[in-house]
Amino acid sequence: MTDYFVQAFIYLVAAVIAVPLARRLGLGSVLGYLVAGVVIGPVTGLVGQEAVTLQHFAEFGVVMMLFLVGMELDPKSLWAMRVRLLGLGGLQVTLTAAAATGFAWSLGMAWQTAVAVGFLFSLSSTAIVLQTLTEKGLVKTEGGQSAFSVLLFQDIAVIPMLAVIPLLAVSGISATDAEQGHGSLSLVENLPGWAHGLAVVGAIVLVIVCGHYLSRPLFRYVVRSGMREVFTAASLMLIIGIAALMSLVNLSPAL
Repeated sequence: MTDYFVQAFIYLVAAVIAVPLARRLGLGSVLGYLVAGVVIGPVTGLVGQEAVTLQHFAEFGVVMMLFLVGMELDPKSLWAMRVRLLGLGGLQVTLTAAAATGFAWSLGMAWQTAVAVGFLFSLSSTAIVLQTLTEKGLVKTEGGQSAFSVLLFQDIAVIPMLAVIPLLAVSGISATDAEQGHGSLSLVENLPGWAHGLAVVGAIVLVIVCGHYLSRPLFRYVVRSGMREVFTAASLMLIIGIAALMSLVNLSPAL
């Protein structure tokens, strides 16, 4: 237990020192966190052995942030951005994926691997970009709205990509290696590629349908109790439940 307290203290000290300094230099908090991690990890070796264990906690933090971003989305604003969403977003994902796929294939990779590489290079981190845009006050600007449209289309495009990737599985890669880091409990561990893809799509559809039809009645019921802590518990219940479902089908909980 003492080791965990010491490690947590080191992480917090590094963040408290590096992040405000990075903000003062105009570099942004994201770069501050990265520099702090490099200093206390590879440079000084103060931490790092527990990285695999902490990875799940860090990913859960991203899950909570993206959940809050999703709750603040206004459907009317999304409809107003439909041209940018489909135009800029679709163009960016399509062209980047095609270019990366062609380059990977020209290097001698199998076409399945090349397509997977193209998918990866067509996406970016919504969490990092939104954090940077928010800190610099660019979210409401023309460029910020365009960037957000591209990010949102990427998040939507992830769904069919994740359904297709299991079908591109190359022989010789064990399922254990591919699924390492998601935990031992899995609903798709022994399923063929096409069944894995269907399970992924089914899980995502389940989240969307339940979020649309069940979340509002649930929160109305909780609000009538008049207890703020119950509302917080209900929000955490939804976040953890969705993250657990994504992990059961070997997806990132951040999805």
